[in-house]
Amino acid sequence: MTNVVVVGAQWGDEGKGKIVDWLSEQADVVVRFQGGHNAGHTLVIDGVTYKLALLPSGIVRKGKLSVIGNGVVVDPWHLVEEIAKLTGQGVAVTPDNLKIADNATLILPLHRQLDELRENASEGLKIGTTKRGIGPAYEDKVGRRAIRVVDLADIDALPGKVERLLAHHNALRRGLGIAEIDGRELIASLAEIAPKILPFVDTVWARLDAMRRDGRRILFEGAQGALLDIDHGTYPFVTSSNIVAAQAATGSGLGPSAIGYVLGIAKAYTTRVGGGPFPTELNDEIGELLGVRGREFGVNTGRKRRCGWFDAALVRQTVRTSGIHGLALTKLDILDGFETIRVCVGYDLDGRRIDHLPAGQAEQARVIPVYEEIEGWSESTAGARSWAELPAQAVKYVRRIEELVGAPVAVLSTSPERDDTILVHNPFEG
Repeated sequence: MTNVVVVGAQWGDEGKGKIVDWLSEQADVVVRFQGGHNAGHTLVIDGVTYKLALLPSGIVRKGKLSVIGNGVVVDPWHLVEEIAKLTGQGVAVTPDNLKIADNATLILPLHRQLDELRENASEGLKIGTTKRGIGPAYEDKVGRRAIRVVDLADIDALPGKVERLLAHHNALRRGLGIAEIDGRELIASLAEIAPKILPFVDTVWARLDAMRRDGRRILFEGAQGALLDIDHGTYPFVTSSNIVAAQAATGSGLGPSAIGYVLGIAKAYTTRVGGGPFPTELNDEIGELLGVRGREFGVNTGRKRRCGWFDAALVRQTVRTSGIHGLALTKLDILDGFETIRVCVGYDLDGRRIDHLPAGQAEQARVIPVYEEIEGWSESTAGARSWAELPAQAVKYVRRIEELVGAPVAVLSTSPERDDTILVHNPFEG
């Protein structure tokens, strides 16, 4: 058996929650390796809906170890709230089934304030941040002034670290004309939350290495989608972390040899939240219909998602940048009843044909999708659990996507229910 990395192959919201939950039954450990509580996963188990933001999806499964890796930025106050919410739903979250990397960076209240202030004050360039402090926390991490999880264990040493942090932030706040942060109040807040976090803290890289050597199966759970990657996404309309599969190694403390199979999750159409380029976006009745049928609203934010046709050029790009071995194609049933379905196979840029989205912001805004039309199907695919239950045209659509993106479909999802899944290849079998 091999370890599996799950990454979003589009702009996020591809239905990773269901797929990760489905795979977690076969895993011993589920690891979050990047992002913060700006990405949500919805799990439906035995009729009960769980909405997660920071906790790994394996937390709702008994006998699984959930790990928040060093690549994640952790809001300790949100984490306590999320644990309490799950506890209220009957899920036991204890130091036995949840570990937090001691070298993970903390999100502080000042990060949330700065995030919101910047987004609200921005003229013209709206990134679409969730205003939860993720970006500013990563900035402090790279700036080598962050407060980390391990610092909660040594409150006496915090004054010097907070002073260094506030030398940057208070100068910034003075320039923005807002009140400075009182370091003593921040330290008091951290001292208050510390006892609720410290029981979960561990040297995660060492624990994961030991479990890997013991033959335990590890599932690396990505948040968001690779097209929001800070390097390989539609910059600057991206998130603040690396999302591509290679980050699973960096964000957990394991070497790249620990990564086995990379499973990319993609919808049978395309959605995006927030600003930025979206070549196949449909600002018409079809786009509205996709949104209504697919219930395209953010799990944690409630934000309406932009909808459009499947963009094979973008997914083909993600297949390469993440080294995707196979796809989990979700929400095929949302396309039921369309007489004709369009798929983007490339772009026209200033009169020339290109096969990928260029890196430049101006060029990204100018590309025009080149479409291929595929005959639709009138029968329902909802709830299908085998290829034989799918209409012939739906099968042809899936096969054409495989050809265009350069990766086979390993898993096909036909509803939010975890059992409504067609397994072509088990990722854990390599």
